[in-house]
Amino acid sequence: MKYNENELLEKLKKYFDEHFDDMLSSLSEIMSIDSSLSDAKDGMPFGEGSAKALAWGMEQGERLGLNVKNFDNYAVSLTYGERPALGILSHLDTVPAKRGENGYIGWRHDPFSCTLDDGVIYGRGAIDDKGPSAAVLWAVRALFELGIKPKKGFRIIFGGNEEGGCEDIAYYERLEPFPPMVFTPDGSFPVLNCEKGMVHMTFSAPFKSEKYSSIKCGEVINAIPELCFVRKTDGGEETIHGKASHGSRPENGENALTKFLSSVTDDEQLLNLARLFPHGEFDGKSCGLGFSDAVSGKMTCALTMLNTENGRLCGGIDIRFPIDRSFDEISGIITYAVNSAGFEADDISGMEPHYVDENSFLVRSLLNVYETVTGKKGEPIAEGGITYVHNTPGGVAFGAEFPWENNNMHGAEEHISVETFKANFLMYALAITALCCE
Repeated sequence: MKYNENELLEKLKKYFDEHFDDMLSSLSEIMSIDSSLSDAKDGMPFGEGSAKALAWGMEQGERLGLNVKNFDNYAVSLTYGERPALGILSHLDTVPAKRGENGYIGWRHDPFSCTLDDGVIYGRGAIDDKGPSAAVLWAVRALFELGIKPKKGFRIIFGGNEEGGCEDIAYYERLEPFPPMVFTPDGSFPVLNCEKGMVHMTFSAPFKSEKYSSIKCGEVINAIPELCFVRKTDGGEETIHGKASHGSRPENGENALTKFLSSVTDDEQLLNLARLFPHGEFDGKSCGLGFSDAVSGKMTCALTMLNTENGRLCGGIDIRFPIDRSFDEISGIITYAVNSAGFEADDISGMEPHYVDENSFLVRSLLNVYETVTGKKGEPIAEGGITYVHNTPGGVAFGAEFPWENNNMHGAEEHISVETFKANFLMYALAITALCCE
């Protein structure tokens, strides 16, 4: 069907303002579920929380009259029409919210309550990916209630294991193909069509320190640690404070682990690590890396975990590398560096870079939507974050945050402003019309 884009935009803005309280209620429902990875149970491959979140997604789809399908609690799909032309891929699992003795560490707002405070919505998943998922669902509801019925089908796919390794989508793809066009609200606006490659390495060596009896820093490899707990052999304890950020954006945080290592003066094993990962260096130059290219920009390299376990010192490294390099090249360089420092590489995994032509119909259409909503020129961008479409040929990320924002993704006080949440809603509604109504 034909529609006037500017008229529809004004109607959508009015719809958002009139239904905002109901949207917050939806966010409260999904945010109240701790959907971080937990022990598998019968029929719940990623734990009870993930399964509950997927059940919430199915319920929303049923309310919208969509064709709902559950893929054994790996993922769920909500389909409108026959032979969907568009897939919108989002995830309802989250990283954990770290608990301390006096509540959740670093949080002023309850991570499992959707809290509106001075124009900002706080809660785990606010930006990654529960907030954007709710925006997609409300975009569909708004279009239906405004009489916009796309002539081409579309499918919303919610997964339950993006943060735990994307086993959900690997399982889904074995059972059902993606539509020919796919975008995910799991990255940045305007359109993220270029994603760096990734290397995740864990390493270890016998713990040899005479000064320190234990080190505890970092729980997940893709997050910059905000706290480092150190116990000395003389009984003294120290907590080093930093600032959390996503592992692909180390410059947005302060790494408590490298901050600690920068203070070490008389421990050869730790000094070797300090030389490889100087505090404040983000590109891995000291490890023999430091690459960049004209399309994807500078690489990042971060030491994100270091823990004493069973007499060994165990670490983790998060690397995002430019599209003109390969996984084999980068993993070879970091393995050599770690070995030279006296450590063994225990496990190496990752992905090659992902790139979609900026002149494709999907990219150009989404850029036009961005320009309509924001009034700003839209240009495709590259990032180090691995989005949900990284292994999906032709797939791109469309939101959910703007490049200039720091929404504390994966950290304490994760949030999304009401303004950005509204932009999500508007852009996803217009994207569906642009891609499925013409």
